[in-house]
Amino acid sequence: MRKIVLSTFLLFSVFCCFGQTSNKRVCRLGFTYDISQNSNWGKNNLVVTSVSPYSNAEKAGIQPYDIITHIESIPVSDVSNDEIAQLLNPANKRNIMLTIKSTSSPSREVILNKECKQINEISENQLAMAFNMYSLETTSEREFVCPFKTVATTDTVDFGQFRSYKFAATDENTELEANINRVIEKELAKKGFTSDEQNPDLLIQTFYYFDKNPNYVGPNPIKLKQPVYRFNISRNKMEKVPFLDPSASESEAAYLLQFGIRIIDQKVSAGRVLWECEANELLEEAYHLEEYAQIHVPLMLMQFPYLKYKKNVHFTVSQCTYNYTGINYDMDKLSTVVSVDRNSPAHEAGVRAKDVIEGIEGQSTDYSIEEFTAAYRQFITNTMELRNPETRFTDSKGFSRCMYWDAFKYPQVNKAIQNPNNLTAFAYLYYFAPYINPTSNNAITFYVKQGTERKKIIIRPTIRTGIIIELK
Repeated sequence: MRKIVLSTFLLFSVFCCFGQTSNKRVCRLGFTYDISQNSNWGKNNLVVTSVSPYSNAEKAGIQPYDIITHIESIPVSDVSNDEIAQLLNPANKRNIMLTIKSTSSPSREVILNKECKQINEISENQLAMAFNMYSLETTSEREFVCPFKTVATTDTVDFGQFRSYKFAATDENTELEANINRVIEKELAKKGFTSDEQNPDLLIQTFYYFDKNPNYVGPNPIKLKQPVYRFNISRNKMEKVPFLDPSASESEAAYLLQFGIRIIDQKVSAGRVLWECEANELLEEAYHLEEYAQIHVPLMLMQFPYLKYKKNVHFTVSQCTYNYTGINYDMDKLSTVVSVDRNSPAHEAGVRAKDVIEGIEGQSTDYSIEEFTAAYRQFITNTMELRNPETRFTDSKGFSRCMYWDAFKYPQVNKAIQNPNNLTAFAYLYYFAPYINPTSNNAITFYVKQGTERKKIIIRPTIRTGIIIELK
């Protein structure tokens, strides 16, 4: 089994997506960005690549692929990379003013309040990712590849000037065409584009093909077939699909599928192809084009208007559903409360900074990081037989034995969670799940030491769900 080092992951998590460090504090921006070299979208400016769920950036309305043109009224294109980092993290200032443009807005100003925490502080979200083998059903980070070939015009043309679209006329107004167009329309609406049948800025064309492979000879008898998964954005889940691995040869495919989207200029230079994405898939069995469009159109259009990768696009999906109480722990001693988010369930219940959590749901927390790590690794090893091998997948860290719990063995899983030798105090993060807690009561009992006084505090957490899908 691959070595699982919890403490290393925790340290990594704390610094991910954070900015300046000062006086043992780190400040979180809540988004990641590229410095764009794309002549069609935000060249020499910042392009937002991901936004953390529940962050101040999300609350401020910042979205993926927004262009940040100014920081505190200073043009981004006029300063160096180091100066950009300094402008985003000014010393002794908790908020910054950003000027942003997007496909839905030519320009707007946003005040972003950074989230600053002590350097040794770890959130429940980070702990949920660190202890995700308790609940892979709700929390994991996975990768997948789509065989997309994407091109954009080599002309220097700002895609931000296009606001409306219509679909190209077809010889037959088929139900398939209408259903595919509805998926595209939904994604374009998210980006701020509007439909205009009379005078559109853009013309949208689709093309597709599906048939048996005339050159099919059968699967490779030597190579072990690996299951292929893709993320279905409409269902927020990874789904197994009957596609062959990108390394497979065409002769191994029983069926061939082609699907593409073409976006054509109607405003500046009529007829010019601005952007095109095409997928050519190898299939081991029949598959509906409509279902393909449902899953893949949103993935394809993630690169419009900001194109990063022209071939074989790698995606990372981070999913985390967990119990949020608002407690932030000391990563060096997880029983110690460093801070409590204001107006959170824990804050309302009376938990405060410097409190000591002596136990959670009858499980002691009085252990070192090393002890928690060793027990967690042992728990994973000892409970492998309780997992369903049909759900096996490899996570983004390369651990190939990830599996969901076997639904018929939930009672045994719960027994393992209850075993004090497994040090599963932080399984409370998944107390809503039937394999962790077979009752429907999601109230968590904390045993808290406040000064010299010991209290039993019941907290009713909020279930938080965060999903980040981005180009790797």
